[in-house]
Amino acid sequence: MHVQGSVRRCALVAALVLGLAAAVAHAAAPKKIDCELKYWLAGWSAFYKTAKGEGTITCDNGQSMRVALTLKGGGITFGKTKIDDGRGKFSEVSNVNDLLGGYAEAGAEAGAVKSTEAKVLTNGTATLALAGKGEGWSIGISGAKFTIRRK
Repeated sequence: MHVQGSVRRCALVAALVLGLAAAVAHAAAPKKIDCELKYWLAGWSAFYKTAKGEGTITCDNGQSMRVALTLKGGGITFGKTKIDDGRGKFSEVSNVNDLLGGYAEAGAEAGAVKSTEAKVLTNGTATLALAGKGEGWSIGISGAKFTIRRK
């Protein structure tokens, strides 16, 4: 009987240890957050594409951050663009700081006067889908780097 009681105690201790380990692992796993970007952006291109703007990132965990935006790149493009009411949706991340940095962009452009912009960018950690309405004109093919930094 003594051996059987020891086996039961060992089984109970093992179950408690495994339960505690699972709880610690679950608590240590970072919760993913959803974030959005509201922005404005204005710029031009004549072989070299450049634009600057500002925005605010807001996340579902209550975090927010004012950001500065830059777009720089090259290609065969000509034009002038202004986005006043841009919106972006990020893929889920563990930390709002994962959204800072450079995003790769490539695309073909053609637009005049009132236009709508839609792009999907990535920085390796996060993906950003941008959409905005604005005015200007552009034509060409380009590759650019879209950078988000804390303001």
